[in-house]
Amino acid sequence: MDTQGKNIDELLSKEWLLTNGRGGFTSSTIIGCNTRRYHSLLTGSLNPPVNRIMALSNCLETIVYGGEVFNLSTFEFGENLHPEGFRYLKRFRQDIGVHFDYEFHGLTITKSVYLVRDSDTAAIEYAFDGVEKEVLLAIRPLVGLRDFHGVQKSYVRLKASRQSKSSIVIRHDMPESYELTLNCPQGSFEQDAQWWYNFFYRVDEERGQDFTEDLWSPGLFKFLIDSPAKIVMWAGFNSGLTEPAGDFDIETVCQNLRNHQEQVAKAAKGDRALQTLFLAADQFVCKRQMDDNSGVTIVAGYPWFSDWGRDALIALPGLLLSTQRYAEAESVLITFAQAAREGLIPNCFDDRSDTAYFNSIDSSLWFINAAFQYLEASGDAEIFKRELLPVVCWIVEYYQKGTRFGTQADSDGLITSGSRRTQLTWMDAKCDGIAFTPRYGKAVEINALWFNSLCQLARFYTDSDEKLAELYHSRADKVEESFQKLFWNQRRGYLNDCILPDGTPDESLRPNQIFAVSLPFSPLPQEQQRAVVDVAERKLLTPYGLRSLSADDKRYKGIYAGPQRQRDAAYHQGTVWPFLLGHFVEAYLKVHEFSSDSKKGAVELIVPLLRNLTEDGCLGQIAEIFDGDPPHKPKGCFAQAWSVGELIRAYLMVNS
Repeated sequence: MDTQGKNIDELLSKEWLLTNGRGGFTSSTIIGCNTRRYHSLLTGSLNPPVNRIMALSNCLETIVYGGEVFNLSTFEFGENLHPEGFRYLKRFRQDIGVHFDYEFHGLTITKSVYLVRDSDTAAIEYAFDGVEKEVLLAIRPLVGLRDFHGVQKSYVRLKASRQSKSSIVIRHDMPESYELTLNCPQGSFEQDAQWWYNFFYRVDEERGQDFTEDLWSPGLFKFLIDSPAKIVMWAGFNSGLTEPAGDFDIETVCQNLRNHQEQVAKAAKGDRALQTLFLAADQFVCKRQMDDNSGVTIVAGYPWFSDWGRDALIALPGLLLSTQRYAEAESVLITFAQAAREGLIPNCFDDRSDTAYFNSIDSSLWFINAAFQYLEASGDAEIFKRELLPVVCWIVEYYQKGTRFGTQADSDGLITSGSRRTQLTWMDAKCDGIAFTPRYGKAVEINALWFNSLCQLARFYTDSDEKLAELYHSRADKVEESFQKLFWNQRRGYLNDCILPDGTPDESLRPNQIFAVSLPFSPLPQEQQRAVVDVAERKLLTPYGLRSLSADDKRYKGIYAGPQRQRDAAYHQGTVWPFLLGHFVEAYLKVHEFSSDSKKGAVELIVPLLRNLTEDGCLGQIAEIFDGDPPHKPKGCFAQAWSVGELIRAYLMVNS
C-alpha cells in the first residue's frame, strides 16, 4: 500500500497484526506509530494464550547519512508527531511479516517485522540498499514489560544487565520477574538509560481510557554500514516456554513462516480472496496450555480478547472446518468440553489463570451445533462418538432438567433462563451493574439452537437407536409447536426477541431471529422463514453485517464511541456485527432454495466486507463491529474470529 500523499489520520487508522500461535502478537499502524496500548513490537504470553505482557513497545530508529540525520520512527505526543519518519515512508506491505519501505537521498531502507511461530520472539530487520556513503544506524528500544491491558508509568523500576557486547536482558527490579532479551549480533550495545514520557494513544482517548504512557529505554544499539546490508534485532519475551532471543536464524524463520502460510492457504486451491481469508483465520488458532496439557483453542479477537467459548464455537465451522483443519477443530471441541461443568461450556477463561467462567447459556448449544458440523465435514464418526457425542447428550439432559441461572426446559419444552440482572446471551454488555440487553426468560436464538440440537440428535439416532430417536423427536415436536405459538408475532410479521417470565413478549426488532432460519433445522414454516429474512434485509442489513437493533427503535444508538458505559450502552443497540452476515446469507440462500439468482444477489452482500479485508481497518482482518450509522466505521477489536469465520462460510456458500 502506497503511503505517500495520504492524510495522516488515514494512515493512523490502518493497522496490521502478526500472531505466533500461542496468544502472543505484534501490531501497530502502517506507519509504525502506536495509537493504542495494545500496539507493540512484541507482546508475549506467560500462560498461552492468556496472561499477556507487552514487552517491547517500539524503537526510536535514527539514521545518519551524508552528514544528515533522519528517523524512521513516528511517535505521537499530545497534538504533535515527533519524529516524523512517515514522511520518508513510501509504502507498507504485508506477507509473512510486515515491511516498511523508506527512501532518503537515494538510500533505500526496508524495515521488516517477523514473529517466530510458537515462540514469543520477534525479529526486526533493516535492509539497506543504495549505500554510497557510510551509514550510522542507532536503535533505541522502548520497553513496557507490563500487563497488556494497562499502561506503564515512570515510577516502575526496570533494569538492564548486559549478557554480551550485543545482548542485554531487561527485567523489573524484583526477584523472579519476567524478562525481555534484546540481541543484535551485528552491532554493539551502549548503555544510556532513559525514561520517555507521555506517549499519546489516540484510540484509547476515543474509548475514554488512560491514553498516555511512559516507556523505558536501556540504551542504544549502534551499527556502521558502508555497503548493502541486513541488520537484525531479536526481541524475546522469556516466559519459561520460549527459546532465548538470538537463537534463531532469520532465513530459517522466514522459510518456516512461508511454509506455514503455504500449508494454511493450500485448501483455498488458488482462490486469492479465499487465501487471504484462510490466512486471516489462522491468526486466531493457537495453543492453550492448561494443567500441563496442551490443546488447541481459538482466540476470540485481537488485541484484547482471550479464547471465549461462544465465539470459538461460532467461529469454528468457518475457521477450521471450511479450511479443512479437522484435527485442530477436534482439539478445540475437546478443549472446551473438558472444561465444562453442569452442562455448561465455559464462556471464557481468566486472563491470568485456568479459571473458567460460565456466564453463558448459548455456548453449550453452539458446542452441539459445532460438534455435528465437525461430524459432517470430517466424516470422523469414531472421534465424534467417542469424544463429542457423550458431551452433547450430557448438555441436552442438563438443559432439559435444569442447570445454573435457572436454565431449564419449561413445561412447553422451551428453554428459559436468567433474570433482569443477568447477561447470559451473546448480547451481554453490562457496566456498573446494569445489563443493557438482559434478554431473560425465553430468548429466540436460544430456543432456535435448542430445537436444532434436539433435531440433530434425533436424526443421528434414527438408524441406530429407535428409542433415543423417538425421545428427541418428541421433544423437538413440542418445542416446534411452542416456538411458533410464542415467538411468531403476526401483527409485526417477525419473531419476538424474548418472552419474559410473565409471558410478555419483547417485540424488539433484532437479528437474533435470523438463527431460527439459518441453522440446519428451523422450527418455522417456509412462509415465516421468508418473512424473517425479508424484515432483516429491510431493517437490519448494512454493507458490513446486521444491526443489533432496528434504526426505527427509539433506543437505537448508531455510533459506538466514548467511555466504557457509553460504548456498552451502544454495543447491542444498533451496532453492526459482521459475524451475523454469514447467518443472514445462509438464511437468504435457504429461503430462495440456493438458486443461482440468489447466489448472485448474495455475492453483492459480501463484497463490502471482502473489500474492507484489504483496504480498511486492520489490513487482512475483519473488525468485531461497525457503527450502525454510515459510513459504518470499524470499531471494537480490530480482528475478530467469528467475523472472519462467518465471512469464509458466506464466501464458500455463494461460490459453490
